[in-house]
Amino acid sequence: MLREVTLGQYYPVDSVIHRLDPRVKLLSTLLYMLSLFLVKSWSAYLLAVLLLAALIRLSKVPFRFMTKGLRGMLFLLLLSVSFNLFLTPGEVIWHFYFLKLTREGVRIAAMMASRLILLVLGSSLMTLTTTPNQLTDGLEKGLSILKLLHVPVHEIAMMMSIALRFIPILVEETDKIMKAQMARGADFESGGMFQRAKAMVPILVPLFVSAFRRANELATAMEARCYRGGEGRTKMKPLRYEKRDFLAYGFMLFYLLLCVGSRFLPLP
Repeated sequence: MLREVTLGQYYPVDSVIHRLDPRVKLLSTLLYMLSLFLVKSWSAYLLAVLLLAALIRLSKVPFRFMTKGLRGMLFLLLLSVSFNLFLTPGEVIWHFYFLKLTREGVRIAAMMASRLILLVLGSSLMTLTTTPNQLTDGLEKGLSILKLLHVPVHEIAMMMSIALRFIPILVEETDKIMKAQMARGADFESGGMFQRAKAMVPILVPLFVSAFRRANELATAMEARCYRGGEGRTKMKPLRYEKRDFLAYGFMLFYLLLCVGSRFLPLP
């Protein structure tokens, strides 16, 4: 299951989405996430699904690879759905002792599940189509206005990029440690939730040691390349907007306006 985490990975392929400016992808991802909290009708959710499906198709990232990341979110998804199903007041359609299933709870739970799934897929699409260097440059350019307030924009962008890219590395390291522990007789599958959580405790120490070691190796490599932060640093490939980037901005703005308009229309 750990290897199924796609957040933070990059899928190398030549596509229209890969060629977009990273600032466009970052802002479009934020707008898409915002739209998921604005919509209140199933028609608007269908529009969000169709848009994401079209973008995944254009990115040439296999859909099965995209959906692998959802399996790691299964527990959170089930927990959220369960709370909304049985704790939302409204018209009761089924009950069993103290558990009451309401019509409003079913609707809210279904929308919450759809929202979480689309959030994960949308954020995964951004990282799968953007290299670490592009992500750092895009964040730095996008937050460049904060330099007027003496905010260390480059350092913040670098930290966010490194943290995001460390996710698949730590997941892979955890998987290796678990396999080594299982070879020595450790059991991570049997027992209840608390027993399995307790069995994970011996993994924490070697995982932290490995994380600190990798961080030290990265710091040493950056120092060996004379990295001193963003001051005076030049770019081999400076970011420049192209026609396709402005078209993408316009399309996302049009989509956001549709989502805002759907709040005021009697849509199903």
